[in-house]
Amino acid sequence: MSGFTENALIRKLQELNSSQQSIQTLSLWLIHHRKHHAAIVKTWYKELLKAKDSKQLTFMYLANDVIQNSKKKGPEYGKEFGNVLVDALKHMAKTGINAKTKQSLHRILTIWEERAVYEPSKIQEFKVAVDPNDAEPGNVVKRKTVDTEEKEPEKKPKLEEKSKDKEKSKEKEKRERRRSESKSESHNDSNSNVSPNTSPGDPPEPEELIKALLELESSASSDEAVRERIASLPPEVSEVQLLSKLEDKESAVSLSAIVNSAVELLAEYNLRLSEELDKRRKVAAMLRDFEQAQRELAKQAEAKLEEYNIKLQKIYAVKSEVKSHIENLPDVSRLPDVTGGLAPLPSAGDLFSV
Repeated sequence: MSGFTENALIRKLQELNSSQQSIQTLSLWLIHHRKHHAAIVKTWYKELLKAKDSKQLTFMYLANDVIQNSKKKGPEYGKEFGNVLVDALKHMAKTGINAKTKQSLHRILTIWEERAVYEPSKIQEFKVAVDPNDAEPGNVVKRKTVDTEEKEPEKKPKLEEKSKDKEKSKEKEKRERRRSESKSESHNDSNSNVSPNTSPGDPPEPEELIKALLELESSASSDEAVRERIASLPPEVSEVQLLSKLEDKESAVSLSAIVNSAVELLAEYNLRLSEELDKRRKVAAMLRDFEQAQRELAKQAEAKLEEYNIKLQKIYAVKSEVKSHIENLPDVSRLPDVTGGLAPLPSAGDLFSV
């Protein structure tokens, strides 16, 4: 992947489009450079303020993809985006968003609520930023309860308990419905631009993979010193039939000490080998995920290359058309003189001079 610079990020954000491929490609690049999360989110916010209304929603889809898919690697992006999202959503609402865009934003916020990406209070802030009317139902309920307190002070406790129980049961049902709907939509809705969950296993950083591979070089199976010690153990340690050759107690005690030290050596070595086996399994999974991610990036690069090749061919076609058009234009220097030797027309200065 290319190195991170602010200019490179601005260029990539300007080239971003609403296709899932474009969003996921840039999201993967941003997650790879997550150590620059503060600068990335700051630039994202500045570019969103400059973007056209139609592209602002694409910026939100990108933020959603980065926030959800970077959770396994760390909470940096979630916290950093959380600091600017309210202002970003208020800006979108101020510039005038249509009903379809508002519905898409509410869907993102619903998914964040279902998956506990942010606290409920934070989600409510986002909803109010998108549509201030979302804060009104609570106020209306409060006003009604105040009125009922003034009019019916005696009947209030029992009625309130019943109404609260009903409201709670209704809210639970609504939440369960939303969860099932959002889960099915996130897996089955092909027309939506909201990114899906991450694939099982995020690709490791190249530095992490290199470090893991280097650690395997100094693993137990490559420890020649211990292997030589094990190979140099006397045969009496492992062959039971040789015990019959023991003639006295002293030789038996000596052999017992050798066997005990051999048991400790082999137990320690077996423990190291089992740890190495676990490490090798983890490295194999890292290599698999890394290879899969690189193949995905290669596919996306090939698709982009093909797209730009098509654009290049179109430019070449336009260039040849312009060239042929220029060649077919008449040569002005060879045209006949139509003035017939007449004096040139007066300039503007001559006309107004006294």
